Amino acid sequence: MNSLWIVLISGLIYLAAYKFYGWFIVKKVFRSDESNPVPSVELRDDIDYMPTNKEVLFGHHFASIAGTGPIVGPAIAVIWGWVPALIWVIVGSIFAGAVHDFAALIISVRNKGLSMGEITGSIINKRVQMIFLSVIFFSLWIVVAIFGLVIAVIFSMYPQSVFPVWMQIPIAVSVGWLAYKRKMNIAVLSGLAVIFMYVTIIIGAKLPLAMPPLLGMDPVSIWIILLFIYAFIASVLPVWTLLQPRDYINSHQLIIGLALLILGVIFSRPAIVAPALRVAPEGAPPIFPFLFITVACGAISGFHSLVSSGTSSKQLKNEADARFVGFGGMLVEGFLAVMVIVAVTAGIGLYAAGKNGEILRGVAAWDHYYSSWAAMQGLSAKISAFVDGSANMLQALGIPLKYGYSIIGVFVASFAGTTLDSATRIQRYILSEFACNLRLNVLKKRYPATFVVVLAAALLAFSQGGGKGALRLWPLFGTSNQLLAGLTLLVASVYLIRLRSASWPAVGPMLFMIFISGWAMVMNIIRFTRSGDWHLMVLGGFILILEIWMIWEVVNKIKLSMIRRYKK
Repeated sequence: MNSLWIVLISGLIYLAAYKFYGWFIVKKVFRSDESNPVPSVELRDDIDYMPTNKEVLFGHHFASIAGTGPIVGPAIAVIWGWVPALIWVIVGSIFAGAVHDFAALIISVRNKGLSMGEITGSIINKRVQMIFLSVIFFSLWIVVAIFGLVIAVIFSMYPQSVFPVWMQIPIAVSVGWLAYKRKMNIAVLSGLAVIFMYVTIIIGAKLPLAMPPLLGMDPVSIWIILLFIYAFIASVLPVWTLLQPRDYINSHQLIIGLALLILGVIFSRPAIVAPALRVAPEGAPPIFPFLFITVACGAISGFHSLVSSGTSSKQLKNEADARFVGFGGMLVEGFLAVMVIVAVTAGIGLYAAGKNGEILRGVAAWDHYYSSWAAMQGLSAKISAFVDGSANMLQALGIPLKYGYSIIGVFVASFAGTTLDSATRIQRYILSEFACNLRLNVLKKRYPATFVVVLAAALLAFSQGGGKGALRLWPLFGTSNQLLAGLTLLVASVYLIRLRSASWPAVGPMLFMIFISGWAMVMNIIRFTRSGDWHLMVLGGFILILEIWMIWEVVNKIKLSMIRRYKK
């Protein structure tokens, strides 16, 4: 099948979904009203709370939720066939992911910008609030630790990305200062910033910067330390200085990157060389339930609720912008996941260098990357499949492979970087909410709280050599992340029931996500037990118990609400 049809049809589906289903969710289900007060205005401090133009906020929101998730997940999932991966990305992102992200955003906006975990206390009860905050804290602890490793690995794989990624910081700070202090036009500034960014990409391609070993540490470990220092600084600065402008110009990079990939598909028209369906690839776990755990950010991800209710809700200028930011942001991420599927199932077939230097094309090129589940293990294998396939398609536009690798490498590293600093800031919010409940006043302050967050992530990362400690807990992240999505939809369902609005748009995906994540967690616990991974077995069992406990509390809450309503 020609990949061009997939791109065109999926693009039209997403446009229709935004216009019709998005309107229904916003206006008829959550009854969004532009006149409602918002925390960015009522609690404005120009550090965390600040009313922001919707285009700028979209840039921050999208860059934060994207990271490497919509790249790595689909790049793995196609091993079960491109058809099930594509169906889950499109259906999941529209009917589960977009509803989930918008719900978390609008509910947080109506509750002073608090996180979904904290809001749970008022919607359900304090016990569920502490359970939810515990699951969130655990998930973010892994995210902050793992994304430091992800970016460090990308820097080591693609040293040409180092210079342009780090140069984004002074470029973004300049844009923020000129826009907010000098009141210069943000559109003009962002245009100039993108030009400078692509100049740095050209420089990076010509002058790759490889980190040498230092003080007995390998390059990856050194990068992780530098990235944690950066994460601390970025997450305590006012949002207008770095967070907003960097994410905004990164959104332009996304648009350009997607445009280049679409043009690459149009001009190269690569045929899909991957199989449509592989129910049992060698060494892979079963397609059910693990397809829906593997593809997270491209379809639905619990981490998105943390961004929606963590940073984005504190910057939303009015409720009318929530559809563009929350619902639209997820659909764009879904389309990005579609382009990843195209890159790793069609673009990859245009060219691959074999182990002995031979040129591979078509099915042979795809088999070079996807011969078995073991062949796709390791972060580098997953990222290189997307980067190589995308660079192949960019060649049809006259872009040499060397520059194609640079463009896509910077694309991946940039979004991973924005996720790292956003996740650090959100974890600080969660820790502060914990501290408020436990009356630990010192951790309500941003500097001590951020220090604890970064230190905890560093301890996890370096609990194993080379900063790979978070990989020990990574097998739990996929299921706990999708569990978090299900629990967020659970809270949204209760909210809609209390609002006396149609709750089925949240209840349907909620039931599916809780079932599928619970199924996967049970299978993982069995696997951990058989392999003797006792720490993973205990943690997985603990998370499963928290899930069951929270569901029990919610069911009782709904029963009480129905009884009271019936008596009235």
